[in-house]
Parts: sequence; C-alpha cells; structure tokens
Amino acid sequence: MIAGVCMALAVALGAFAAHGLKDTLSAYSTDIWKTANFYHFIHGLGLWLVVLSERSGYLQKANAIFYSMLGGIILFSASLYLLALRDVFPLLPKWLGAITPLGGLLFILSWMLLSFYFFEKK
Repeated sequence: MIAGVCMALAVALGAFAAHGLKDTLSAYSTDIWKTANFYHFIHGLGLWLVVLSERSGYLQKANAIFYSMLGGIILFSASLYLLALRDVFPLLPKWLGAITPLGGLLFILSWMLLSFYFFEKK
C-alpha cells in the first residue's frame, strides 16, 4: 500500500508542477522539482521491487531496504520539493538543503542492502 501511495503521489506532484506551478517557479526551482520527482519515481518503483521480491520469496529481511528507501524519498525528494517552493513561500528555511544528502545516503544504503541480500541469496 505504501509503495502504491508513493507512486500515486509522485504522479500527482509531477502533474501539479507541470500544470499548477509552471508559471510560478523559476527555471532553477523547476529543475529542483524535476530532480525531486525523478528520484521519487525511481525509488517508488524500487519500493515495488522490494515488496514483490519479498512476496515472491526472493528476498527476506526486506524491512531495512524498504524503510531506508522510503526514508530517502521523504528526506531527499520532500526536501527538494520544499526548496523548489521557496519561490512561492520564501519563508521556507534554506537549511532544508542540508537534509537532502541524508536522503541520498539512505537511497545508496537501500540499493547496497538490496544488492547484498540478492548476492547473499545466490
């Protein structure tokens, strides 16, 4: 369910930017939004990969992978979405950019864990 909601939210946020924010965001903020949305999509699909792998028996102990990937979406993509919205809401703090790399580290961790678990299985 979480993976599905995550993907639906990625689609909705992409559409919102394309239609609702196209005349509001600067080119720089639009690029930030697109980066957030791209990583949101990729890792939303990654969540599905983890869930399907666990359900089919290829993967065990998937919680660490799933939650590190979900945490990455929240910290990386959400912080970038909010940074992009500083054009509209200038009071949003700049320090949100300091959170983004933590989300990136969670993304890296999740893919490394997934690789290790599949390697271990073989």
